[in-house]
Amino acid sequence: MAQSSHAQTHRGTVRKINEDAFLELPSLGIWVVADGMGGHAAGDVASQLVIDTIQSVVETVPVEQMSCELLTQALQQANDKLQLMSANEFSGKVAGSTVVILWIRDNRYHLLWVGDSRGYLLRNEQFSQVTKDHSQVNDMVDEGLLRAEEAEHHPLANVITRAVGVDSKLEVDIKSGELQSGDVFLLCSDGLNKEVSDFEIEHTLLSGNIIDAGMALMHASLVRNARDNVTCILIKNSLQNELNPRANDESTIPLFNK
Repeated sequence: MAQSSHAQTHRGTVRKINEDAFLELPSLGIWVVADGMGGHAAGDVASQLVIDTIQSVVETVPVEQMSCELLTQALQQANDKLQLMSANEFSGKVAGSTVVILWIRDNRYHLLWVGDSRGYLLRNEQFSQVTKDHSQVNDMVDEGLLRAEEAEHHPLANVITRAVGVDSKLEVDIKSGELQSGDVFLLCSDGLNKEVSDFEIEHTLLSGNIIDAGMALMHASLVRNARDNVTCILIKNSLQNELNPRANDESTIPLFNK
């Protein structure tokens, strides 16, 4: 089996700069989305530093030596660099970034994340969020103080509890599983799920065409005035003879408007 992917990013209709960054390395089975912390120092610099650090590590290590531990170490390196940058270049203001990584090897997938950038999986027409937001509202949901459906629009929805560059010791969550033919992964910054619901994302992805689905998701975000930067990567796992992302697919992609 092999993977095809489609990535795109947009600054949205409100923000003056794009503080998101992404990485596509399909030959290495690695995809990354990073979201610089808005309202802090140099969020765009922070997210790009995370991306550059990961790329530097994975491209200089033999494929057979790649591991979740190595990716975690790369994130810790980025964390250390950002802490030094905050202290020396930004007068102590925090430069930080959320991140979500998908690594695929030997018919297994691994999702690593810090913060509220998300990783989703569509499998056998069942759509689910694999990652779990490191956010204050999610902690409130876990504690029974808030219903899940209230979390997205809560006044504290933008408060995250983990980010690369904030604390000296970085805590990275990891989820792994067996890969199946037809699996579709979505990595995104929170600018997407702020504007487009999981229900809408699911129905868009059910077409099976990752290019058109990605364009439809971005369009849906922008027509709703995308208050934040929006970045998404769609990754489809297929048999070798199914690699053309447009092959055998003439489905109409739904566009959702409020």
